[in-house]
Amino acid sequence: MKKIYLLGFLLCAFAFNSNAQVELFDDMDTYDLGDISPQASHWRTWSGTDGGDEDADVVSDFANSGSQSVRINGNTIMDQLLLVPSTPTDGIYTIQWQMYIPSDKGGYFNMQSALTAGGAPWNQALMGGNVYFNCDGASPGTGGVTGAIDCSSFDETFTYPEDEWFRITCIYDIDGQTWSMNINGAEQFSNYPFEFGTTTFSELAGLNFFSASDNIEMYMDDFVLAAGELSVNEFSADVFSVYPNPVKDKLTIESKSAVNSVAIYDVLGKQVLAVQPDAVSPQIDMSRLPSGAYLVKVTIGDSSKTVKVLK
Repeated sequence: MKKIYLLGFLLCAFAFNSNAQVELFDDMDTYDLGDISPQASHWRTWSGTDGGDEDADVVSDFANSGSQSVRINGNTIMDQLLLVPSTPTDGIYTIQWQMYIPSDKGGYFNMQSALTAGGAPWNQALMGGNVYFNCDGASPGTGGVTGAIDCSSFDETFTYPEDEWFRITCIYDIDGQTWSMNINGAEQFSNYPFEFGTTTFSELAGLNFFSASDNIEMYMDDFVLAAGELSVNEFSADVFSVYPNPVKDKLTIESKSAVNSVAIYDVLGKQVLAVQPDAVSPQIDMSRLPSGAYLVKVTIGDSSKTVKVLK
């Protein structure tokens, strides 16, 4: 029997920057391999039936962090919803995650604008367009967003890297009913309207990940859902690294520049340690913290990045 995890991590507690409050963080590492919907309340299938071919799979093939991610592929019709717990009706809201699309494969998602009660089949509430990655299987590394029911034409196009993890940041301006998408910090399009056919907006209910074609194969990891605008900028891989991980006593943050501050949070969002080393490659004493998973927020200058560390 699968374990049930309610990953309401960091509720109203962990801010990735001063303008956003994280509502949900999900890194896929607490789940059993297999169907994801039976294991968390913020994941559900379109039909409302947990498990089976429609359900996305937790897999260990690829991972951005830890050892697991969630996969949608075109071998069967997978139709998975990531629900926004607070279903906001105004303000700015950000959904960010890491995605991996193998060479010559594709991906797809859309935004849903009205919640359907649990257990019932989902009522179509698509707004903001269909977002395709390599829709036809012959356009590797390119994608687009469209108000059409297929990918025969695009309103906006974008590029993305294949065979490596990349970060998608979707920023929804609910009051203005427009949104923007960034990939690895670079804006791909902005001010794209929510308007889609005759659908009217009720709330930001979630994202729909769907095997829109046989070519679909996408892996996703490290979801962050936040009220407000999350930073789209992160440090590049060579700015700092942390080791050892898992850590026993002291965590070294190897950096080229001075680390201004380090804040450590448990998975419930409680800050358990904060230091201001103002030094290059500082060591952080974690010996008094109990064993478990932690989020370590490292700030260098005006930028911050959060990494997962095990103890």
